[in-house]
Amino acid sequence: MTATDPVSRRRTFAIISHPDAGKTTLTEKLLLFGGAIQLAGEVRAKANRRQTRSDWMGIERERGISVVTSVMTFEYGDCVFNLLDTPGHEDFSEDTYRTLTAVDSAVMVIDAAKGIEDRTRKLFEVCRLRDIPIVTFINKLDRETRDPFDLLDEIEKTLALDVAPMTWPIGRGRSFAGTYDIRASAVRPVEGEQVLRPVNGPDDPSIAELLPEHERAAFSEELALAVDGLKPFDKSSFLEGHLTPVYFGSALRTFGVKDLIDALAEFAPPPRGQESATRLVEAREPKMTGFVFKIQANMDPNHRDRIAFMRVCSGRLVRGMKAKIVRTGKPMALNAPQFFFAQERAIADEAYAGDVVGIPNHGTLRIGDTLTEGEDIVFRGVPSFAPEIMRRVKIGDAMKARKLLDALQQMAEEGVVQTFVPNDGSGAMVGVVGALQLDVLKERLQAEYGLPVSFEPSRFELCRWVSATDRQEMDKFIRAFPSSMATDLDGAPVFMAASAWALNYEQEKWPQITFSDIKDYQKKAA
Repeated sequence: MTATDPVSRRRTFAIISHPDAGKTTLTEKLLLFGGAIQLAGEVRAKANRRQTRSDWMGIERERGISVVTSVMTFEYGDCVFNLLDTPGHEDFSEDTYRTLTAVDSAVMVIDAAKGIEDRTRKLFEVCRLRDIPIVTFINKLDRETRDPFDLLDEIEKTLALDVAPMTWPIGRGRSFAGTYDIRASAVRPVEGEQVLRPVNGPDDPSIAELLPEHERAAFSEELALAVDGLKPFDKSSFLEGHLTPVYFGSALRTFGVKDLIDALAEFAPPPRGQESATRLVEAREPKMTGFVFKIQANMDPNHRDRIAFMRVCSGRLVRGMKAKIVRTGKPMALNAPQFFFAQERAIADEAYAGDVVGIPNHGTLRIGDTLTEGEDIVFRGVPSFAPEIMRRVKIGDAMKARKLLDALQQMAEEGVVQTFVPNDGSGAMVGVVGALQLDVLKERLQAEYGLPVSFEPSRFELCRWVSATDRQEMDKFIRAFPSSMATDLDGAPVFMAASAWALNYEQEKWPQITFSDIKDYQKKAA
């Protein structure tokens, strides 16, 4: 492996956080440092400022939140970064979960005033299940914050994760003056952040002089304790997912962002091997393999496009090559693979393991599909979770019912919602994890398909995928519930229940039927 080896240059990472911790702002500033943009947007931009580049959907711009994963590829230093900005809101957890199957590391953003919040904890657990190394960025140091030692202690106790501070804040809130780089024994002042000024250790009087006189003595003691008393960084422990390096800063003020991106270049792992159903596929294998973890339609409303985002797992993808879709066994020409920068794109003439490319298609590819140069392997599927809210979709014009069903199917293929078609012929139903997904669905159906819809409560509260080893028993079960059975996007049978009690009752009554609240994408029918 050499410094110019294309695989070793790749860093594919996601940014995870609780809503409002500053994740999308940090994404903007990372791109700014990477030279990908000249002017970073602001999440709540004024009319005369450009909007946040990673949030391109109308509802995202209006509410200042991310509701879909944005993919951005850029170069910085000697590295090629594939940055996946995930939704922070829990109503879009499935999109975030799917994204975390496609990355090799993650940046965890924590609000310095709030510490570990519920959503952060849940996302961290997903990372832990996949042994994803995590770099922590404690944000908003220019505002009133909690004590840094308390924040580090909370990370250790709440997440059972060792912490190794790499920088230390010099002051907080109005007194925030910069950070002390523990490894380099240098100061990065807020004014003139690009300059890392060497100092003579934590006792150097020039550090304390950056603060008001009445804060200097306490800060000097704090810094000495942080340098001498906290754990040093251990790269092997970090790569195993046991320890997180911690950086302090303010994304809004573009402070600490350079430290963070330099850390990702230096410490974050290059593309790792990916588990398939039969074997581990190593990144440096010569044959191209990849899997689709996201579908996005109508990113360009002028062209009604449909893009499948694929993580390249091994080999080299070359524009124009043919790949096999393992699910169907059919070949597909990759004539226009694309690199993305939010809604902007460029043709990818070649891509390597770790890269995320967009593949234009018209319904050919689905989430979870594996593409190879011929080998019949299937990468471990990305699960779909049973919805927690079910609604009937109503449209005033009955003549548009067919168009509505087609639109709902496309939305289901994207993973925006799950669509269920009842066996009794009644109208289609949608299932979502959170209510905000319904708002997104309503807006997109209106904006992209010209379909004004409303939602009605359903008599069903929850649903489960059902299966059985005995085909006759399965047929008997389906016949017993003519008005409670439906099929999902792939034609798989789904049992809909009016309540948890009703579901439990039928589970006990039908012991040979398996009721599942998780469906693996690799089980989709061709």
